[in-house]
Amino acid sequence: MPVLNEERHLRHAVEAILRQEYAGGMEVVIALGPSTDRTDEIAAELVAETADRPWGRVRTVPNPTGRTPAGLNAAIEASRHPVVVRVDGHGMLSQGYVATAVRLLAETGAANVGGIMHAEGENDWEHAVAAAMTSRIGVGNAAFHTGGSAGEAETVYLGVFRREVLERLGGYNTEFVRAQDWELNFRIRQDGGLIWFSPELLVSYRPRPTVRKLAKQYHDYGRWRHVVARYHQGSINPRYLAPPAAVLAIAAGVVGAVVTPWTLVVPAGYLAAITVGSLRAGRGRSIGARLRIPVALATMHMSWGWGFLTSPRSLARRVRDSRRAPAGNTA
Repeated sequence: MPVLNEERHLRHAVEAILRQEYAGGMEVVIALGPSTDRTDEIAAELVAETADRPWGRVRTVPNPTGRTPAGLNAAIEASRHPVVVRVDGHGMLSQGYVATAVRLLAETGAANVGGIMHAEGENDWEHAVAAAMTSRIGVGNAAFHTGGSAGEAETVYLGVFRREVLERLGGYNTEFVRAQDWELNFRIRQDGGLIWFSPELLVSYRPRPTVRKLAKQYHDYGRWRHVVARYHQGSINPRYLAPPAAVLAIAAGVVGAVVTPWTLVVPAGYLAAITVGSLRAGRGRSIGARLRIPVALATMHMSWGWGFLTSPRSLARRVRDSRRAPAGNTA
């Protein structure tokens, strides 16, 4: 678990791991970034509480950079078991997650298996974001967001890996601040490994609590997904081009309205589309959440698209240079 400023959810996330019913040995390794809240204190409490346990002991390792891939590599290197389960500090594993994942690794021969990122909120705004993140109008046809049948996938949420695969490929690329999952899974597939999605695997995810934090999250997603596309030719999926195309079309429509007012039909059409889409996505939600879904959708789309469009080529060059002399490997 790579964690940074996760005081709100860390204990719940670790307790969900410790409640797993798994016949084999298991340990929890938390990579601590430079948090400014009570994350380190909570982690220390968890270490002390499990110190005498023969199963499910919690340990910590330092992650001074605070970067997710560096923390993952440090935690993997400090661990000792042949299966690596990635967990985030704001994700709660469903009951039976570990046992099911290990079974699927054996049954499918996959290098990595994963399931559904089940977004759940705790207030109207988070419920709105959760609805947006689990709808096709919000995230397209990504099975790990919207669900689907078990089968081969390009990428999965978090992931449960064969350790030998991570070690052979050098672990996560530490230059990828975001999109490290996409990048690693692409390399696994290039290496001949199978990525397997199963709806049997479910992780409850807590959305970002404010518009600003959601915007930053999706801006970073778009920015770094473009880096993956530049770094790995052939890795782009057409659905990733929809947000940047929407940003360009809306901008052109607004600017063009200065000369030809009819071009406002483009941004107006987008607003109409997310409003109608919100009606379906918001079924069963409170009125407060339903009213906020269009805001969540627009924030996600526009931030992702803008991040993709403004992603500098220098990031891809920096990543390419870093792989000539890999650092932070798991081997």
